[in-house]
Amino acid sequence: NKIANEVSDHPDAALQLGGRGDVLDRLEWDIRLYFALNGALHDAAIAAWGIKATYDYSRPISMIRHMGGLGQSSDLDAASFHPDGLPLEAGLIELVTSETAEVGGRHEGHTVDDVVIRSWRTFGGAAPGMPPLGVGWITPTMWMPYQQSTFVTPAFPGYVSGHSAFSRAGAEVLTAITGDPYFPNGLGEHTVAAGELEFERGPTTDITLQWATYRDAADEAGQSRIWGGIHVEADDYPGRVIGAETGQAAWQLALEVWGDAP
Repeated sequence: NKIANEVSDHPDAALQLGGRGDVLDRLEWDIRLYFALNGALHDAAIAAWGIKATYDYSRPISMIRHMGGLGQSSDLDAASFHPDGLPLEAGLIELVTSETAEVGGRHEGHTVDDVVIRSWRTFGGAAPGMPPLGVGWITPTMWMPYQQSTFVTPAFPGYVSGHSAFSRAGAEVLTAITGDPYFPNGLGEHTVAAGELEFERGPTTDITLQWATYRDAADEAGQSRIWGGIHVEADDYPGRVIGAETGQAAWQLALEVWGDAP
C-alpha cells in the first residue's frame, strides 16, 4: 500500500484504469486501487497460509540448530558423524581440529571434533565478555537469524514465504491497474538511512535500493527473507508463483465487480 501510494502520488503517474481511457479522479482511483490491491493481498494470505498449515515446514533456525546439534553428515569416518547432521562445506561448515582450535586458529575457543559454522555472531557484542558483532565461527545451536532479538523467526511454518506471495500479488495488481510493469519513469527507489539498522551498526552511509519494475521490487522483498535467515530458497519461488496467480485472478475479479471486464 505504501508503494501504491507513492506511485499514485508521482507527478508523472497517469491515473487511467489499465493505462487506457479517461483519467480517473483521485478518489475513484484510490477506491479501485485499494479494493483490487488489498483483495489480492488477502487472497495471497489465504493461499499461502493454507499451504503453511498443510506442509508444516521448518524454518532455518530449527534446521540449523537441530542438524548441527546432531553433528556432520559428510564423513562417516570423521568425528561427530550423524546421518542427519549438517553437510560439511569448507569455509562454511567445518569440524574443529586440534590445529584450528589453537590460539590464533580460525576455530579458537571451540572444542575439538565439534561442528562449527561461519555465520553472523548475533547479539554477543552487546554483552560484556562476548565476541563483537560480525561474522565468525559459532556452534550451530547458537545460530540466530539476522534480525533484531525481539523479531526473529515467526511462530508459523516457513513454506511458502508470505513475503514472496504478498509482494508478487501486489506487483501484479500495480502492473495491471497502471497498465505498465515499470515504476513511473522506470525507476522505483527506497533509501535506507545511515545508522538505521537497529540490531547492528550500519550502514555508515545512506543506501538507495532501486528497481525498474514492480516485480523486481517484489522479488527482492521475498529474497530479503532468505538473506535474513527467516526462509530457505525453497520457500521463495513457489510463494512468488502463488502471488502472481492470486494477483492476476484478483484483478480480473475486480474488473468483473466494476463491470469493466472485457
